[in-house]
Amino acid sequence: MDTGNPAFIPRLKTAVLGSAEPPLVFLGNFEVEEHWAADEQGLPRVSAAGGTAVVNSMDEFALLLGGKGDHVVLKNAPDPAYHAYLADLGLDLPEVHVPAVSDPGRNVTEDALADPALLRELAGLASGGAHLLAHGVSAGEEELAARTGIPLAAPPAALCKAVNSKVYSRRLADELGIRQPGGWACDTLDQLAEAVTAAGKVLAGGSQVVVKEAFGVSGKGISVVNGEKRLDRLRRMIDTTARRAGRERIAFVIEEWVEKKADLNYQFTVGRDGTTRFDFVKEAITDGGVHKGHRFPARLDEEQVRTLEETAALLGARLAEDGYYGVVGVDALVEPDGGLFPVLEINARNNMSTYQVVLQERFVDRGQFAMARHYPVRLTSALPFDRFRDALGELLFDGTGSGLLVNNFATVNAGAGTEPFAGRLYGLLIATTEAELAELDTRITAALATLPTP
Repeated sequence: MDTGNPAFIPRLKTAVLGSAEPPLVFLGNFEVEEHWAADEQGLPRVSAAGGTAVVNSMDEFALLLGGKGDHVVLKNAPDPAYHAYLADLGLDLPEVHVPAVSDPGRNVTEDALADPALLRELAGLASGGAHLLAHGVSAGEEELAARTGIPLAAPPAALCKAVNSKVYSRRLADELGIRQPGGWACDTLDQLAEAVTAAGKVLAGGSQVVVKEAFGVSGKGISVVNGEKRLDRLRRMIDTTARRAGRERIAFVIEEWVEKKADLNYQFTVGRDGTTRFDFVKEAITDGGVHKGHRFPARLDEEQVRTLEETAALLGARLAEDGYYGVVGVDALVEPDGGLFPVLEINARNNMSTYQVVLQERFVDRGQFAMARHYPVRLTSALPFDRFRDALGELLFDGTGSGLLVNNFATVNAGAGTEPFAGRLYGLLIATTEAELAELDTRITAALATLPTP
């Protein structure tokens, strides 16, 4: 287990390519789980079109992973003033490639595949040794690699999907003897029936259980159940739907509800040679199971951190045996008494916190505090970055000290054209004390409430 700390991107390149020299083509295809889950049975869910446009615009995060000599495919070119802001901070940004048409309902991979000219442009990068590094790999990213001749810097989609399954996570933790909440992994209807019977005893004792789709993401595909009748209704719904579709296989997890003091996200990287490097641990900010951001350093003691590092080493070795390499994110939980559940689920893809690493290395000094989060905004027309900058004034990070460092501006205006529209501003808050961090958050919230619109 390697816990050294050279710069993350050269370290990542070495892990997945064997060298830090070749260029990477970054692709921010967020919520790739939706594609992994396309042929899976799920729980009832509702998705708003406006929310889809914002999620697809999260691809702009990938702009901050690449450096000089690298490339990034984005749905839309960054706001010129925002791009200039990042450059003025001293960041070496990758070359940007955009499709001729950006459909808000498509992710960046789908937009790229629909543009023959962009495909030819990307194909020209293959001769220079470029590799494609996506947020996560599904069939779409494999098709993009095949049609451009740019090899993937990742395992095949089928393996990435398998590792990302919550059924895989649960069974792997059982196999390795890693502590986790009581629960059951189900990939057949008979297993589901047995799990529901066992979970019913938990409910009868006054506790709750959680039913999870294997590929749910961002709070979707999860149901908290506090009664046996409700649980049996879910079972019958899953059973009936599966049998009508002639489906032999399902993928769900049922777990006992556990109280928590904090949510955690930690990341490690598995190299092609099987080595595992612990990257970081951050305290996740969630609301109703939906990710809202991170704060770091995480409020953990040395023993808790050591437990996570040891768990990462166990997981990494086992993932390498299965042929996986690349970034791995793990969700974990701290109990009220300080106990750890080190594995709630494994994510075989980049994580929100992955896109903060370059900024963290560059701008967050030892002893400082940082919080990555997003702020909801509601606008009546598109807001240019220069007007936003004027509204934030001294609260906007300028390269030193404290402030808000914006790490995605595309999501602010993703819903433009359907006015009024809701967007999100993503940023990294940097401060010298926790009290200053909280004050900064409050002031930014107040400033965003008075955002001007053209």
